[in-house]
Amino acid sequence: MTKPSTKTRESDLNSVKFSVREKIRGYLHATTKDKNKKYNDITMRSTLVLPSLILLFAFIATPLPVNGNASPDPVLDIAGKQLRTGSKYYILPVTKGRGGGLTLAGRSNNKTCPLDVVQEQHSFKNGLPVTFSPVNPKKGVVRESTDLNIKFDAATSCAQSTVWKLDNFDAVLGQWLLTTGGVEGNPGPRTMRNWFKIEKFFGDYKLVYCPSVCNFCRGLCRDVGIFINGGVRRLALSDVPFKIVFKKV
Repeated sequence: MTKPSTKTRESDLNSVKFSVREKIRGYLHATTKDKNKKYNDITMRSTLVLPSLILLFAFIATPLPVNGNASPDPVLDIAGKQLRTGSKYYILPVTKGRGGGLTLAGRSNNKTCPLDVVQEQHSFKNGLPVTFSPVNPKKGVVRESTDLNIKFDAATSCAQSTVWKLDNFDAVLGQWLLTTGGVEGNPGPRTMRNWFKIEKFFGDYKLVYCPSVCNFCRGLCRDVGIFINGGVRRLALSDVPFKIVFKKV
């Protein structure tokens, strides 16, 4: 039997090496292709999922819209009933022992009319009843932070009305005092000083002069407090609010 030559053996060996190299290349190519496919699949899934996650987080982070047409809370009297337009109420202080309800008084012997809004000296006196007229007269409920007229339900010897208004600045007293003689209704720049608001204040209420019946007008915006002059407790604009409640007549 003839032995294979050296060249033949080398040729066979080279063939085997070539075959092995080709198989290794094929395996590596297939593996790389599979990895690329998996990578592409992951990339594709990420491309599809990422925008969805962004939208989801944007939705979660976005606050829900607030109904801009929601009405302010109604003002309640001491019995827990809603204040009604045209009904009569006493405005009473929360703090006892520092005067009673609200009434009318002249400013001085030289100025008796129009009458100013003052507090009763004695805490057991309820004062004079008032009525409230919101800027929208069709609304039967008196609501917080809403422009309204306040009117004493009483007859006086003065020719002026008993509708509250902010008086001109009193240079002698250095105060913006509340007086009467205002106009009921007719919201606008000419009646700016006739409008007040009732706002919540530490569980009770306070009166505020901050009219919003004229969009282009610039005016004062302050709380209503008590200014004591000659023993008379007068209502005036103040940095210390007059804390009040309402009692139905």
